[in-house]
Amino acid sequence: MFETKEKEVQLSAELLAFINEWKARPGNLIMILHRVQEEYGYIPRDVALSLSRMLDVPLAKIYGVVTFYHFFRLVKPGKHTISVCMGTACYLKGGEDLIKELEVQLGVGVNGTTEDGQFSLQAVRCLGCCGLAPVLTVDGEVYGRLTKEQLPDIIARYSK
Repeated sequence: MFETKEKEVQLSAELLAFINEWKARPGNLIMILHRVQEEYGYIPRDVALSLSRMLDVPLAKIYGVVTFYHFFRLVKPGKHTISVCMGTACYLKGGEDLIKELEVQLGVGVNGTTEDGQFSLQAVRCLGCCGLAPVLTVDGEVYGRLTKEQLPDIIARYSK
């Protein structure tokens, strides 16, 4: 027999109100998970467990939804999110090289977060800046026509 000691989570009044508003509606799970991620930046396990109880939905179903949709995260994101465009123009002009170099410089792979919690790295399908290819964003700020040599300076702007 396994015994787990899940800590009791205190949800914000706003989140609780949202859950109660959506609790009986069709499609409620995805909407509630979006709201949880909006508040926490990811889906914490203890919150998922609380949702399971509150919505009377198996935890496995919650994790099934979270792992099916790429939007949801199970790991707390870094303070700064680096998104490298992998759309056709960016890919052809070196987007993959930017990712490989960032993986080396940051010491994490795509969808990873640095040990110090400063950076998360992700590849995205298109940022809509094809004329600036290759492109990446840091917390939404766009950097275009990039080379690998420019990456250390960009990272330094956001370091601690």
